[in-house]
Amino acid sequence: MTGKTPNRWVLQSAPKPGARLRLFCLPYAGGGAQIFRGWADGLPAVVEVCPIQLPGRESRMKEERFSQVSPLVQAIVPALLPFLDMPFVFFGHSMGALIAFELARELRRQNRTDPSYLIVSGRGAPQLPLERAAINRLPEPLFIDALKRLNGTPEAVLENPDLMKLVLPLLRSDFSVNEEYSYLEAPPLACPLMAMGGLNDTEASREAIEAWRAQTSGSFIMRMLPGDHFFLTSAQPLFLRILSQELHQLARALG
Repeated sequence: MTGKTPNRWVLQSAPKPGARLRLFCLPYAGGGAQIFRGWADGLPAVVEVCPIQLPGRESRMKEERFSQVSPLVQAIVPALLPFLDMPFVFFGHSMGALIAFELARELRRQNRTDPSYLIVSGRGAPQLPLERAAINRLPEPLFIDALKRLNGTPEAVLENPDLMKLVLPLLRSDFSVNEEYSYLEAPPLACPLMAMGGLNDTEASREAIEAWRAQTSGSFIMRMLPGDHFFLTSAQPLFLRILSQELHQLARALG
């Protein structure tokens, strides 16, 4: 990213002047750029890791949150454009997978550069309905109970009323992004696509992960890893090894 000024959306884990690929990372509901801290050390030297920091969390805690996919994507694209001067990859987990997919489609609508690869994890294909009932509109006690079952919010946060008061509005907005999404038919993307899932994930079954195949006219790979919805954390060494292999092969193919 030499010669570019990082903005509030696009963060940089570590400068890599010799990078040949940029990996834009989009978080799951409630997550921020810190999820991807340390990823640069586990990926090839030719990959520059660029987490996307969404409003309403971490360094952007006081900014207005988004609760729908389309306005969020429209806001991200202008911030990305200065960073699309080399081949790039979108990665997203759960809510982030949906945002990554719609970012790729929006770039195509705007006749911009396509990603060289789309990598999604922890979410069923966008053309399918969610495999559980929506929770973003539940009364607070039921919403908190649902968060506990999803196993993604740290126990220390769930048991701290002051922290919960801060994070609940963000979680509701993020779950709305994912749960209120309406898929619109469009031709499949041209870029290769890899979809990853957890073997014990009740959020996205193997069949729902495999259904991502319909969203690309390029090559498709599916990888199922041990773990539940947050396998990217519990099985992180394996996850990063698979990601590293794919990105290394891509960098070699791009020359």
